[in-house]
Amino acid sequence: MTSSAPARSARRLAASTESLPDAPVEALSSSDAAASVSIGKKKSKAKKAVNGTAIETPERARSANRARDDKDRPLFEDIRYLGRLLGDVLREQEGDAVFDVVEAIRQTAVKFRREDDNEASQALEKKLRALSPEQTVSVVRAFSYFSHLANIAEDRHHNRRRRIHALAGSAPQRGTIINAIERMREQSNVSKTRKQLEKFFGDALIMPVLTAHPTEVSRKSILDAQNDIARLLAERDQELTTRERAQNEAVLRARVTSLWQTRMLRETRLTVADEIENALSYYRVTFLEEIPALYADIEAALAEHGLPARLPAFLQMGSWIGGDRDGNPNVTGPTLEAAITRQATVIFEHYLEQVHKLGAELSVSNLLAGSSDALKALADASPDQSPHRTDEPYRRALIGIYTRLAASARVRLGEGVVSVRSAGRGAAPIRATPYADAADFTRDLRVLTDSLAEHHGASMSMLRLSPLVRASEVFGFHLASIDLRQSSDIHEAVISELFSRAGVVADYAALSEEEKRKVLLKELAQPRPLRLPYVEYSELAKSELGVLEEARITREKYGTRAVRNYIISHTETVSDLLEVMLLQKETGVLRGYLGSKTDSPRDGVMVIPLFETIADLRNAPVIMGEFFKLPGIDKLIANQGNEQEVMLGYSDSNKDGGFLTSNWELYRAELALVALFKQRGTTLRLFHGRGGTVGRGGGPTYQAILSQPPGTVDGQIRLTEQGEVISSKFGNPEIGRRNLETVVAATLEATLMPHENAPADLPKFEAAMQTLSDSAMAAYRALVYETPGFTDYFFSSTPIAEIAELNIGSRPASRKLQDPKQRKIEDLRAIPWGFSWGQCRLLLTGWYGFGSAVTAYLDHAGSDAERAKRLNALRKMHKTWPFFKNLLSNMDMVLAKTDLAVASRYAALVTDKKLRKTVFDRIVAEHERTSAVLAEITGKSERLADNPLLARSIKNRFPYLDPLNHLQVELLKRHRAGDQNVRLRRGIHLTINGIAAGLRNTG
Repeated sequence: MTSSAPARSARRLAASTESLPDAPVEALSSSDAAASVSIGKKKSKAKKAVNGTAIETPERARSANRARDDKDRPLFEDIRYLGRLLGDVLREQEGDAVFDVVEAIRQTAVKFRREDDNEASQALEKKLRALSPEQTVSVVRAFSYFSHLANIAEDRHHNRRRRIHALAGSAPQRGTIINAIERMREQSNVSKTRKQLEKFFGDALIMPVLTAHPTEVSRKSILDAQNDIARLLAERDQELTTRERAQNEAVLRARVTSLWQTRMLRETRLTVADEIENALSYYRVTFLEEIPALYADIEAALAEHGLPARLPAFLQMGSWIGGDRDGNPNVTGPTLEAAITRQATVIFEHYLEQVHKLGAELSVSNLLAGSSDALKALADASPDQSPHRTDEPYRRALIGIYTRLAASARVRLGEGVVSVRSAGRGAAPIRATPYADAADFTRDLRVLTDSLAEHHGASMSMLRLSPLVRASEVFGFHLASIDLRQSSDIHEAVISELFSRAGVVADYAALSEEEKRKVLLKELAQPRPLRLPYVEYSELAKSELGVLEEARITREKYGTRAVRNYIISHTETVSDLLEVMLLQKETGVLRGYLGSKTDSPRDGVMVIPLFETIADLRNAPVIMGEFFKLPGIDKLIANQGNEQEVMLGYSDSNKDGGFLTSNWELYRAELALVALFKQRGTTLRLFHGRGGTVGRGGGPTYQAILSQPPGTVDGQIRLTEQGEVISSKFGNPEIGRRNLETVVAATLEATLMPHENAPADLPKFEAAMQTLSDSAMAAYRALVYETPGFTDYFFSSTPIAEIAELNIGSRPASRKLQDPKQRKIEDLRAIPWGFSWGQCRLLLTGWYGFGSAVTAYLDHAGSDAERAKRLNALRKMHKTWPFFKNLLSNMDMVLAKTDLAVASRYAALVTDKKLRKTVFDRIVAEHERTSAVLAEITGKSERLADNPLLARSIKNRFPYLDPLNHLQVELLKRHRAGDQNVRLRRGIHLTINGIAAGLRNTG
């Protein structure tokens, strides 16, 4: 490729922002000397200032860097060590020639990044063109696996640093429950704090919701191998003998070898059943053990501060997997049944295993310790008649609990689904009365804990019994609440068919909104059904009604918590909500009738509007206000606990209006909804549809929750966890518990200390944000929707079409992706839209438009004095307003991962040179503006200056990410030129996997 002016400009710009230490050198080499991590030193610079704001001096920066180097040295040693193992495996499996090719490409890629000439680019392209398809796959896999191993080392280092702080007695870190409680105690007395906390935990509902979107590119086999490597790496921090350390390394080497010999990609598209199993693996690894442990930690923290409390089940888990039908025709009634069956199987197996182990542990004898009358009654009711256990009431009681639990599994799941042990040696399984529900099971367990506490045995509950009680409260017999989701247009089609066949309305879809409401309210007040027994309905209608019928059965088997929410995508009118209510009535999910004085609507699945686009967000409070005014809705809301949930979509609003406007419109919608619900006296629970990328609402969860508008959290929050973010957050048990604690701590602080979200100048700040948002949206839409040919540029310069071919999800990437004539940005799903920009290292969805907005805001000030005043106002916003600070922090992270030098190679895939230059030059110019104004506001000219560990993490990945990007571009060129080699296509998909792993939050 001959470098264009924009490409050279991009490389100069990338080079000018490189201010972090050098990356690991030769990390794939088997030589320790060659594999060492080189922490480079920057040349001294004069003290600089950005528009009067002082920049940190080089001397202080070097001192801080040395301190960080000491703390982070174990991290770099782990990266070097794992890199050495991978290098050894690469030599062993592929030979020296492939190893040498890998290293040569890495070195050339580094030169391309740092040198402002064409030689490195031409040398790199020559090396890549010379690769055979077999070599290409090996090279891609080598760089991809290094990214995966670097992730493992980083996760280990986070755990290591937390443990070091704990052993040193350091002050509790932000994001921990102890820190949140201590800050509350500083601001209030013990009595008031106790009352606040009791009310908070009594009313709170905090629920992470796992979703299955096409961004998780790793197979479960790969994730399992990585979990083993993480565990083995953690062992090396312990004091091991020479033999133990050698054994550890041998097993580690074996796992890295098995990783290399395991197919990285799926041969067939992921099914919903696969997605269900993938999600369940995180329960076994993390949630089943760590959630009860977190509850114990919180209760211990409260007790340490004189605030003893037994917490209700305020932290629960949710799932979309098996219930999310929006755009996924593979999700049906049988899919929902399969999802809840697998979930119930996992939780019953867990309970049965724990009860069985308790039977071995609680060998307490009546001859040595007393027991409560309730426990004796439980023991006497047990089918166990062994003479060897007549004096062991706990064991006898547990055998009774076990047999009832086994019966509960059989009646719900069928015979033989869950493995059941015999009641005693040589005894056949005993039939028993199943538990009516999980609460019934919990009551029996509490008999044991209460008896132990009354007879000096409370300590024996801690190991297994108390966590089991907590698990039964949190997970019930359903494990996680499955949300149903479908698009409003599908509901309308089904309702239209029902009305037409019943002779109620000939063409429901043609009615006005007012007419639709009228006919829907009339039907919701009718006791008779719409469906006719001898009429044949469309497959769509039968499928949609079948899902709700299965939901009714599920709730009867596992309790109402099993399915309690129905998300309505693309909610644009009040009738969208009423349609789902009517479908529930038709299937027996919703009981009672609107307008009835004695039989008002109850027991239904809560209908939850999802407001996604900018227009929908602006209209959200209007729709909810009109919904509340409908006759009979007040009783419906009262019957569902006087609470109502609203879901806000981050992805589509970003694709619609850009990063800044999406965040601002979400902020405004939340405030308007809070005011509406407060006026009505109804509890609002916001469900945040966040993704992995910043452009889709991603970023650090703690800061995201704390930056919510005042009054919008109030102890109630649900938020999605999507794509590869699930594995990065919850694949490691220790990190999983920490992430869950962070959500709880942030919700607690945002609820009980909300004044931090409302600085004194908030009205002025909000006015400035509105001005910035208007300009940012105009700039974003001018590029994406108003630039002639931009759709062609996007499809040519990103691997969006190739992503659609990859077997990384059960749902299509686009509605009309395959036909070039019908391709529109509007039709593209927001997830692959953002994912594609991440692959080409532009991450445009996380920053574009901000530079233009701030530049216009400052340049239109009218005078230098007014400009300075406006700039100072922006700096104050950054300093005192969590919303704005978090916005800029997330943008800073995205810009650190953005690389225009690499992106310029993707731009070269656009064959229309004029279009290429027009669009890429605009992107480069906006990047320059955004970087410049961000530095003016924050006073930091370097990316991630306030987060040096993340900065170095990103920088250290570049030498291994860059080759993947360059290879991807080369493979895309060959593929689009007509090369149909299977290995070439496989190589493209492998690069997608490796780049996603290296960037981490890309989904």
